[in-house]
Amino acid sequence: MPRLVLASASPARLAVLHGAGVKPLVQVSEVDEDALVASLPAGTPHERVVTELARAKATDVLPVLREQGLRDAIVIGCDSMLLFDGALQGKPRTVEAARERWKTMAGRSGELLTGHAVLRVRDDELVSEAADHSGTIVHFGTPTDEELEAYLDSGEPLEVAGAFTLDGHGGWFVDGVEGDPSSVIGIGLPLVRRLLAEVGISVARLWAENAAIPVEALEN
Repeated sequence: MPRLVLASASPARLAVLHGAGVKPLVQVSEVDEDALVASLPAGTPHERVVTELARAKATDVLPVLREQGLRDAIVIGCDSMLLFDGALQGKPRTVEAARERWKTMAGRSGELLTGHAVLRVRDDELVSEAADHSGTIVHFGTPTDEELEAYLDSGEPLEVAGAFTLDGHGGWFVDGVEGDPSSVIGIGLPLVRRLLAEVGISVARLWAENAAIPVEALEN
């Protein structure tokens, strides 16, 4: 029976999967995102950057799953970045960086790119994989100075791609999206469904074999 594994610490991605009827194990990858991006050839397409990050995250957890004796699994890795003014933006990390981003983004639009990778493991062997990206246009509102400072004080925009969320405090400042809202949250269900099919797993099977098992985290 294949066990679904989410290679991400994101509570938003986990919540999307819970809402979609599945309860994965969580095993957080330890990929150095900055180092991986730096290792890619100059001029690598933005879409490939996020897809390779997702693939690396999913692949990174395989040895841990093997150590834990999980021999039959479906591993999902994701990575999101905001394409704005021709450049990819990850997590701002600092209040100052987040503030500057919002001053630039306010009243404008960007494309949230999310890479997705699905790995099928059977009898400790990687037997198939599929990867792709989704892109969704995000139209940003214009928070007042007071609202922006309160948002920055919440800490939320510091650790999320593009310095915003759709499903949290940042949702107040998103005027609309064009595309799949779940991919903006961090995991696009329509795309994951297609990737699952490519590795031979249907959503019906995922529901049947992963819905009733409590969420738990594997230890490193």
